[in-house]
This record gives sequence, structure tokens and C-alpha cells, in this order.
Amino acid sequence: MTSPTPTLVRAIGRWSLVAVVVNSVIGSGVFGLPSSVAALAGAWSPLAVLLAGACIFLIVLAFAEVGSRFDEAGGPYLYTRRGFGPGLAFHIGWLHAWTRFLSGAAVLNVLVNYLSALVPWAATPLGRVVVMGGTMAVVTAINVVGVRQAAWTVNVFTVAKLLPLVALSLIGLFVFDADVAATQQVTEYKWTDAVLLLVFGYGGFESSVVAASESRDPKRDTAFALVVAMLAITAIYALVQLAVVGILPEAGKSTTPVSSAFARVIGPAGGAVGAGAVILSVYGWLVGVALMNPRILFAMAERGELPAALARVHPRFRTPHVAVILNSAIVLAAGLYSTFGQVAALAAVVRLGIYMVTCANLIALRRREGAAPFTLPGGPAIAAAGIVFCAWLIVTRDLSQIWILPAVVLAGALLRLLTRRTQPAPVSP
Repeated sequence: MTSPTPTLVRAIGRWSLVAVVVNSVIGSGVFGLPSSVAALAGAWSPLAVLLAGACIFLIVLAFAEVGSRFDEAGGPYLYTRRGFGPGLAFHIGWLHAWTRFLSGAAVLNVLVNYLSALVPWAATPLGRVVVMGGTMAVVTAINVVGVRQAAWTVNVFTVAKLLPLVALSLIGLFVFDADVAATQQVTEYKWTDAVLLLVFGYGGFESSVVAASESRDPKRDTAFALVVAMLAITAIYALVQLAVVGILPEAGKSTTPVSSAFARVIGPAGGAVGAGAVILSVYGWLVGVALMNPRILFAMAERGELPAALARVHPRFRTPHVAVILNSAIVLAAGLYSTFGQVAALAAVVRLGIYMVTCANLIALRRREGAAPFTLPGGPAIAAAGIVFCAWLIVTRDLSQIWILPAVVLAGALLRLLTRRTQPAPVSP
């Protein structure tokens, strides 16, 4: 008798999914953003954080409704496939995957940078290779062995990364100094630039919905997890920003605002606390990327749009092991040959494109299929507002920042064509 084909296991519960969303959004950015936002909006920067959070929340609500219709792996790729067909869906999935590849590579570099402050050897050429390679080896092993282990690991790292941020937020409420806030002077308030920067900081939630086929009850839990997590993230971001501008003089000039704020309050040990928090945050984020991004490749391979090997499920661990390994290999290679600055613009622009299409999916699916398990009051109007917001951000970007985008799209189109010519079409739609 032929053994049944192994399937993915549903092991991610409601609160684990909340942790996945938090972990997907809060990476290394929160440890550097406060100084950059303070340089653009001064003492009013906490208001900029709330403003950007409110705008992004419109898009989160659209994701909540659309995501509640699905219980399969794929996220925005799958949403677009049902809403607008396989052609556009392929490009959304392909760009989504590459956004995470490149973001993972950038975060690997952040890990090395902060670790080298504690262990200088990590900054050497050999140390960089060893640290990046060892990190991705552990991350890969966790995700190949099983989704339960990956989910629990994400939970642990999410709690670990939140502790110093919550601590700084609470400290800031008690030691906020108006005289320090008065030092946050800017020659010109640049609200648009601040919001653009914060959109990058709030991004990542779109990847947290990818592993719906491994969530216990995705049609019920997706909306809950997105809303709860993003409200918590907005509060944390705003309180951290408030603490930094009220504790750290001229915060806009600092390269390590969280560490420096801790140092102002608790002394030199604050630098070590900040560096340790970043390392934990980055490591947990990478585990989350290795949990979610392979499911995009898996979903596309299941539908014959990427090589069939990527749809293989490990017979023992019941994870998409080939996709996990490929994801880690690409992240590692890109990390070794890139920097954060080289990929941030691409990731931001691609992310906005995914947001726009998902908002459009809400309108299309509402007209075609009616109410969703989570039906957003005024959903089409909110989705339209999200589209306008994203379009505004895209047209204000410098075109020189997105030159690589056509190359990624072309490479994906060629790979899709090759795949469709060399392997039989899948039976499922």
C-alpha cells in the first residue's frame, strides 16, 4: 500500500499567532528608529509614531478580513490568486518572498554589528561568516524539526525582546524630563519622511498570515491576532519613542537610542542591555522568517508556479523542509554580500505594493463572495483609504531606490515560465 503523502500539522494556536505577528514586526528597527524619527519630528515624534500606526492599522484591518477567508498557506499570494487570478498572484508571492529574503539578509548584518560590540571578533571577515552561518544553521534546524518547536521558539524570543522595550516604556513614564524633551530641536519638521520611515518599522505583519495551513483555526484567529498584536505594537513604539525623547538629550544624533537611554538611567550596563536586546530580537525575527517565508514558496510550488521540490513535506517532521533550507541559503548568501541600506528601499516599496493589492482583494472578494468570517464594518471604504495611503507613499519615493524591482520581477517571470514548461500542471486550481 502506498504511504499517504504527509501534510502540514496545525500547531499554531491563537496566542502563538499573536506572538508570530509581534515577532514579524518588531525586529531590529525599533532599536534604531527612535533617533531617526526624533531627527525628523523632534519632541513631537511620538505623535508621528501614532499617526503612522493609525494609517497602517487601516491596512491591518483589510488583512484581517481577507485573511479570515483562508485556511491554507500562502498569505497575500493566495488572497490575490482568488481575487485577481494566478498571474498577478505569482508576482505578489514572488515579491513577498524576496522582500523577506532581503530583509532577513539585512537583519543578519544588524546581528553581526551589535554582537561585535560585545564580541569584537564577530566583526572580522571569518567571524562574520561564522556568526551568520551558525545563526542560519540553528534557525533552519528549528524550522525543519517542526512547526511546534518553531512556534514555541518564536514565543520565547517575542517575550525576551519585549521585556527591555516594556521596561524602557515604563521607565520613561516616571523619569520623563521636559527639559530633555526641549533639546529635541529640528530645523524643519519632516512629517512625510517620518511616516515613510515608520511604515518600514511597522511592516512585517503581512508575513505573519502566511502559515494559515499550520494555524489551528485561522479563519477565527487571524483577525484577532492581527488586531491585538498591531495595537500592542503601536503602543510599544509610541511609549519607547516618548521615553527616548524624554530621557536622551538630542536623541536624533544617537546611533543607539535604546541602549543610550538605558545607559542614562541605569549606567554603563545599559549599553550591554541594549545590545543584548537587539541580538535577541534579531534572532527571534530570523526564526519567524524561516517559519513563514518558506510557506510562500510551498504554496506557490503546490500550484505549479515554482519547482515541485519546494512543495515537499518532510515525512517525519511534516514541515516544508526543502523550502526552509532554500530560504535560509538565500538569506545567508544575500546577508554575506549586502548591507541593510542596500535592501531597505526595495523592501519598503514592495511591501506597499502588497498592501495595495490586498486592500483591493477585500473589495473584490466582498463583491464576489459576500461576508467573511470577520467582516469589517465599512470594509470597502477602509480598503480604499489604505490604497490611497500606499499610493501616496509610493509616488513620493525616489525612483532610483527601486531600480532592482524590475530585475526581480523579470527573474520571477522567467522562473515561472521554466517551471510550467518542465513539470506537469497541478491537479488543484
